[in-house]
Amino acid sequence: MCFFFAYLLLFYLIRNLLKMNKENLLLAFAIPIYFIFITWELYTAKKKEKISYTLKDTLQSLWFGIAGASLDIFTKGIGFAVLDWCNKHAFWQSNLLDIFPIAAWFILFIGQDFCFYWLHRAEHQSRIFWAVHSNHHSSPQYNFAVALRSSVLQPLYRFWFYVPIAFVGFDAISIMFVYAVNQFYQFFLHTEYFPKLGFFEKFLVTPSHHRVHHASNPIYLDKNMGQVFIVWDKIFGTFQEEIQEEQPVYGLTKPLETYHPIHSILHEFYSIKKDVSKSKSFLKKLKYVFAAPGWSPKDRVNQ
Repeated sequence: MCFFFAYLLLFYLIRNLLKMNKENLLLAFAIPIYFIFITWELYTAKKKEKISYTLKDTLQSLWFGIAGASLDIFTKGIGFAVLDWCNKHAFWQSNLLDIFPIAAWFILFIGQDFCFYWLHRAEHQSRIFWAVHSNHHSSPQYNFAVALRSSVLQPLYRFWFYVPIAFVGFDAISIMFVYAVNQFYQFFLHTEYFPKLGFFEKFLVTPSHHRVHHASNPIYLDKNMGQVFIVWDKIFGTFQEEIQEEQPVYGLTKPLETYHPIHSILHEFYSIKKDVSKSKSFLKKLKYVFAAPGWSPKDRVNQ
């Protein structure tokens, strides 16, 4: 019953927060599908006598999703203003989506996915971004509800990574709509109950690839950053296949130990503040903020 009311709350809040027609249409399509697949996963877990969901963890995932969606609405104008300015000062002023609709949508799809790869990679390789993205990785479980566990503060900077495709000539609404479509695809990656997908493993991000991404095993850390296409990881050296003998252990290398609604979002920022305050060197202070997660003067890995 708690899950049912949580679904209704999430549906109501997001439906009333998002105002753009394209996103409303996508959301109206997506929410019932999310509900169906979460219900299927709960049924499958119960049938296999496996604990895939706990109440506190699931409610925390829903809280992160609601908080992230709310911030996204409040900051949406800034992001669109920046991307629209870039689009108006693009390398050429023609509307590619009107002149070459099929080819242009394909290029936008590829371009958005490529930019997302670098956004995602930055979140894993710079601690200040990791402090935001660690929200999404903080669950020790791996299920469809975790897909809703957003990087809450990401809307504050996400749009900057899409500036290149705005300068190429794509408008802000189209860019963010494609981002939303690709995020819908990502929902289905967050499950332990889909096996490897054969031929598709070669070029698409699959549930198997994304299980690796969410694992805290040393061999799996900071791998498989792609959103839809896994080829970027294979090209840029961040690919790791799921190994049968190395079962993923989900969550952070240092588990999140709080369900406090604010502390759970800002936990890594508190750690950064603590590390910065204990260092007297300005250069080391900067490295604690901007270097890779786990950096220390002794180069320890301790996320």
